[in-house]
Amino acid sequence: MANTGAKEHSGIEELFPDLEQNIAQFPVREGEEPWTVDEVVEIVSALLEEQTRLEAELAAADAELSELLRNSGDGSGDDQADYGSSALEREQELTFLNNTRDLLEQNKRALARVSAGTFGRCESCSQPIAKARQEAFPRATLCVECKQKEERR
Repeated sequence: MANTGAKEHSGIEELFPDLEQNIAQFPVREGEEPWTVDEVVEIVSALLEEQTRLEAELAAADAELSELLRNSGDGSGDDQADYGSSALEREQELTFLNNTRDLLEQNKRALARVSAGTFGRCESCSQPIAKARQEAFPRATLCVECKQKEERR
């Protein structure tokens, strides 16, 4: 990466060798400043950190669910309340596992959009997503207007 006065980017250049060229493609709304390398590096760093955390949570939840499933038949003499409690616990763990998988996939998708130079573009209307929205929620793929339309359906 060319020296742009940006602070140390701790290995992000290796993961995203074309980052500066990709950033130049990121759209911005009228009145917004173009994306800077530092802004995008901050977002990418947060996404990578979140990805690591989610992968660890996913592995732990998967192990917990496997353990719950393995022990679901144990305990002769369990009454119906025990079975119901075990079923509820398995269902909660499965829900957590699925939610974690979804978040991990959204993170990977956001990183792929950075890599492809399409970060910040609404997938519905192709207009720029507000920088403040992307900074607050980097996994966003829709502008506020399209997200509101989607939620009304």
